Amino acid sequence: MDTPHSVAPTNPPTVAKIMSRRVITVTMDDSLGTIRDLFRDHRFHHLLVLEQRTLVGVISDRDLLKALSPNIGTWSETERDRATLHKQAHQIMSRNPVAAHADTSIEAAAQLMIAKNISCLPVTTNAGILEGILSWKDILKALLAAPHTNG
Repeated sequence: MDTPHSVAPTNPPTVAKIMSRRVITVTMDDSLGTIRDLFRDHRFHHLLVLEQRTLVGVISDRDLLKALSPNIGTWSETERDRATLHKQAHQIMSRNPVAAHADTSIEAAAQLMIAKNISCLPVTTNAGILEGILSWKDILKALLAAPHTNG
């Protein structure tokens, strides 16, 4: 007769294992021109807005596209269009961003992103100090890399 084996509980994988620690940040007073250049140069989809080292907002590439004139860089560009590049980060950022902690489970982070309909989670300490960022791509990569069991 087989005896049941006790299996030690495993700790679920956490955000710390898959988050990106390379984060591009801006200040509340950075111009949309600077932000546009950062998106172009780094090919990220989110920039985090810091005041000192504390997270105060998030700007997505979609936020930037909505704020800039579509005529920038075209023959029909006017001075008024170029002026949109002088707006500041605080004018378009999402305030009070939803964030996770490094010890949050990947599953809980994914559920939070779905519930809040967001595509990234800044990772902060309890004091709001930025530690990294987690995107939906990071979660998918972790899922695809995890060993699969057929039951």
